[in-house]
Amino acid sequence: MAREGTLGLVQTVPPGMEPSSACACMSIIGYDPKVYYQGRSAIEAVSMGVPITEDEVAFRCNLVAIDGGKMRDYSAGHIGDSEAHALIDALEESLGDETTRFYQGVGYRHICKIKGHGDTLQATCTPPHDIPSKPIDEFLPHGPGSDFLRKLMARSVDVLRGHPVNKARESRGEIPANMIWLFWGSGKIPELAPFTEVYGLDAAMTSGVDLLRGLARMARISNLDIPGVTDGLDNDYVAQAAGALKALQKHDLVFIHIEAPDEAAHAARIDTKVEAIERVDREVVGRLISSGRDSLRILAMPDHATPIEVRTHTPDPVPFVLWGPGFKDTGAKAFSEAQAKSTGILIKDGYNIMSKLIQS
Repeated sequence: MAREGTLGLVQTVPPGMEPSSACACMSIIGYDPKVYYQGRSAIEAVSMGVPITEDEVAFRCNLVAIDGGKMRDYSAGHIGDSEAHALIDALEESLGDETTRFYQGVGYRHICKIKGHGDTLQATCTPPHDIPSKPIDEFLPHGPGSDFLRKLMARSVDVLRGHPVNKARESRGEIPANMIWLFWGSGKIPELAPFTEVYGLDAAMTSGVDLLRGLARMARISNLDIPGVTDGLDNDYVAQAAGALKALQKHDLVFIHIEAPDEAAHAARIDTKVEAIERVDREVVGRLISSGRDSLRILAMPDHATPIEVRTHTPDPVPFVLWGPGFKDTGAKAFSEAQAKSTGILIKDGYNIMSKLIQS
């Protein structure tokens, strides 16, 4: 694809904005984060059907593992849905009230909705995947509005410490989820113009995470329910590719989002990151280009960089390849950051990448 198609770099995260999947993926589906982005948590809440009113705010609520005052694991050992949901239910029962509500998400990712404390959005919060193995005291929420968040996080320890789910996990030698971590706060977000109105195409999305499903709902993009699609390394890549191709019988365009390489990078697992990328190449992209659809056009790219060295997102431009009818080769020999840079192509406003796919 790199040899036959158009290869270049694209700035999915606008300068000065957080290098989050929310900003980057909003760019990729064709919407300018500088106009529409006001926080990630409310987007995930949209996916989960959790309404956010004018006097409410939403925070991402990770189930994490703390050991000796340090961040042992931002995902509590990638805790599964059933155990995580039991813990969120316990938090809702013990800490939920007219002010605070907890909502089940996927794996370790959940939502805490807070009413009447808009000042919490002014707090400085650090994502837990940014502080692996570091003492948490200096990274707890701080600044205006942070007291409420810190107290809630502290109270969660008492609820989770002796929960049967965690006792069972520890007995099996697994990492317990012994604290919540609140970050990525946001209030009510503006509506996106429907994708069909902006680009004239009917689109669908397949993803294992609430963030992408939330963006899809906001843009009136259909969410595909494909069994086996997950947020981790156990994702069924073959099923996801097959489901996307099937969806093209009814839709003009399908977004395929795969979380596994990012999760591997956060965990500093170069082996599983390479494996995930190889499986994307073999079991997803390979199936698409060999599907026999003569008119198929593909945009393949990461949403953001997650270097193993830092284990978190960075705002660097990312490589993209546009392949299929209408795209000319740019002299590249492989798909990589270096080869993409060598073509001299840089799309500075990332949200324009969608127009390149549709209009070229």
